[in-house]
Amino acid sequence: MIPIHDQRYRRYAGERRALGRSWAVIAGTGIRSLLTRKWFLALLVIAYVPFIVYAVQLYVVSAYPQASGFLAVDAKTFMNFLDWQDTFIFFVTVFAGSGLIAADRRANALQIYLSKPLMRLEYIAGKLGVLIVFLLFVTLVPAILLVLLQISFSGSFEFIRANLFVIPAIVLGSLVRVLVSSFAMLALSSLSKSTRYVAILYAGLVFFTDRMADILSLITGSTRIAWMSLSRNIDNVTDVIFRQAPRYEAPVLVCILVLVGVVAVSISVLERRVKGVEVVS
Repeated sequence: MIPIHDQRYRRYAGERRALGRSWAVIAGTGIRSLLTRKWFLALLVIAYVPFIVYAVQLYVVSAYPQASGFLAVDAKTFMNFLDWQDTFIFFVTVFAGSGLIAADRRANALQIYLSKPLMRLEYIAGKLGVLIVFLLFVTLVPAILLVLLQISFSGSFEFIRANLFVIPAIVLGSLVRVLVSSFAMLALSSLSKSTRYVAILYAGLVFFTDRMADILSLITGSTRIAWMSLSRNIDNVTDVIFRQAPRYEAPVLVCILVLVGVVAVSISVLERRVKGVEVVS
């Protein structure tokens, strides 16, 4: 027989934290978990290859002014860098985001999460924070570093004074990419218990809309239908942010509305799918 010791009442001696802060714990745990995966770390390292290429370009133009004829550094240079990062945004979103909610649904962990003094908004914000951190790491962080390198190599703030909008454009252009990708992926992750299926859904969303826009553009002979493509909407909005001519004929206002609609639909899906208990009728 195992003796049962007297368990008298004892006051809770731990730290009591106010509601609304638990999202940081969820985000931190998710970030640390991904950083333990060597293949994901390798992806993050490879994502900085374009940064190195553009850094070399900035150095060459600063060290050899005659090279500015074919390696001009202007606002479009930083816009082009963000365009290059779109490929890495896709892979980071797929590998880091497809299992954020799907894995919890597969393990029935949502019931455990939401049975705690944890608000649904905190859970969603924590999961969203994981994606946002890594996506900003491959977009905003290297783009700002390029600006700092340009200032360092040139030894003056002349470029920034002549292009005051560049830094705000980099921030806004990065946020558009990061928020749309993060919300879309998180919503898809809440629809299934299969990480692979979620990844396929996201790839389908990106590539299917691109191909549909291409086909309809060929049929109509115009790119006004480009708003059907998720990536082309982002491209058009980015062009305007960096004060460039839109690369597609689709109205920019329509592109903005489509992106806002994607985020709004994603929030609606999350509101419906993230629940502590699922009622099967």
